[in-house]
Amino acid sequence: MTLTSTLQATLLRHQQAIDSALHSAFERLAERDDTHNLQEYYGQMRYHLGWVDRHFQATRSNPGKLMRSTLLLLAYEAVGAWEQTSNPDYLRRALPAAAAVELTHNFTLIHDDIVDGDTERRHRPTLWTVWGMPNGINSGDGMFALSRLALWGVLDEGVEADIAARLGACLDKACLVVAEGQYLDMSFEGRQDISVAMYIDMIRRKTAELMACSAEMGARLGTRDAEAIARLRSFGEAIGIAFQVRDDLLGVWASSEELGKTEAGDIYRRKQSLPILHAREQATPEEQATLTRIYQQVEPLEKEQVDEVLAILERTGTRDYCRQFLAQQSERAREALASVPAQQAEVSIRAMEDMRVLIDFVAAAAQ
Repeated sequence: MTLTSTLQATLLRHQQAIDSALHSAFERLAERDDTHNLQEYYGQMRYHLGWVDRHFQATRSNPGKLMRSTLLLLAYEAVGAWEQTSNPDYLRRALPAAAAVELTHNFTLIHDDIVDGDTERRHRPTLWTVWGMPNGINSGDGMFALSRLALWGVLDEGVEADIAARLGACLDKACLVVAEGQYLDMSFEGRQDISVAMYIDMIRRKTAELMACSAEMGARLGTRDAEAIARLRSFGEAIGIAFQVRDDLLGVWASSEELGKTEAGDIYRRKQSLPILHAREQATPEEQATLTRIYQQVEPLEKEQVDEVLAILERTGTRDYCRQFLAQQSERAREALASVPAQQAEVSIRAMEDMRVLIDFVAAAAQ
């Protein structure tokens, strides 16, 4: 099997359970007797999740990778779910939390699409382009509230109250940190003084924080071992940063066959990703002036200008730097995972192997 197919197998393993948990959350929270006048409101959320089309007819669209909810379940399996595997429904203890982090992630996507002006997600028009920006904002707010209500379903599955409270605090903090990262990302637009360190801090908040939170929540559902919880959280943060840097690498250097998009697409979009920021720091004054001129240009870029940027990236050793940084984050994730106290249960061993698959997948881009 290729790394991509192995990753897909890992992500598919719990997809049905996560999907069922998401549907259950909606049935319980959004289909009450007093919501008959709100069917279109909740229909907009279902549309974003890929369950219905724009006419609210049932469909099956791309649900996304379910990466964060899968990570939560893997962390849960790795450190303690094996104690309950005599019950074939052992995942039930963690599924409300998995649904909560998936709904949280999707509320941020709804808002991100509005902030970024994106008109397409998962090969369909974005929610706000179909129903307008005010509805988009309000649907995102509603999904955020549903995510928090879904989380308290862990109490119905026998999770101890103090653990449930810690899960809630973890998710609340993550939402705040993600919002901080979004603010930083917006504040960077149009600026020429953004450093690599500032960018890494931004993606740690905007992208990696919810991954770290997901791993921590899963660990807390499986164990009270503070060391294991902290190490799985570190793994989640490192893998989150690594996935973003992988995207940054592919956004500049992947072929159209690999990416399914325009080659050097991030340059055509003048995205301030890690490669551009590193190149700017390492470039000569003349090269810095060239990058500034091209990135501040109003008109769409021509291929010659993109080639000019690529030449600067080559001269500054930027691709090698990004690969090395990705390799460092992958190794950091590997070390954190290796330091989690080993369990001999089959479900734990398999979960640890699945998390190593995530590392191998992102690390391959550093080759």
